[in-house]
Amino acid sequence: EVRLVESGGGLARTGGSLRLSCSVSGFPSDQYVIGWFRMPQYKGREAVSCLSLRDGSIYYARSVENRFTLSADIAKNTFYLQMNNLKPEDTALYFCAADGVSTTAQAMAADPVGPMYHWGQGVQVTVSH
Repeated sequence: EVRLVESGGGLARTGGSLRLSCSVSGFPSDQYVIGWFRMPQYKGREAVSCLSLRDGSIYYARSVENRFTLSADIAKNTFYLQMNNLKPEDTALYFCAADGVSTTAQAMAADPVGPMYHWGQGVQVTVSH
């Protein structure tokens, strides 16, 4: 059974930092694309950052480039989203996901609904002024 468990959400002030973690189990470590997505209140889900463990490609949404960094600890089957210089518009429910069908990060990011992805439960990130 594939499981994704997120941690690390919470409250931050504008300009602050948070790190999200996602632990993946039940999935071969080099056979998937991983990603972080978010859903602001009253809006649809959007891709934040994705990383393909198949070809090494990486994707960042333009709104988070140079502020967020996605990294992976393959040995621990855990990946992280380091979020720096947070802004109120980063406030959202954040989900991690794993996809065994996509081959590139861009392909995963292009489908934020991802009905076939394995999803974590989501963690809330709230950035205050």
